[in-house]
Amino acid sequence: MRRRGRRNRARNIEFKPETLCFKPCGRRGCLLDRVVLGYDEMESLRLADYEGLYQEEAAQRMNISRSTFSRIVTEARKKVTDAILNGKILMIKEVDDDSSSSNK
Repeated sequence: MRRRGRRNRARNIEFKPETLCFKPCGRRGCLLDRVVLGYDEMESLRLADYEGLYQEEAAQRMNISRSTFSRIVTEARKKVTDAILNGKILMIKEVDDDSSSSNK
């Protein structure tokens, strides 16, 4: 089945983290829900929040539009906040577009 619409641009990811999983201290991981943060979401957080870039410049570095960057960084912030507030495991990994928003 062919997909319709615009083709996805290849996103430029400059940083791949060595640590891929964070969990609350003192709680068994097998009992916790998980939140999956994609590499593109991690990169958007790094550029916007860690490096302090404006969205336009960060979007150019990732080779995407500013509006796409805005959607990615907003979703990434929501996922990180969910993991912190609700005591979930935060996993960082490369995910395809269809499964990037799925939580366990």
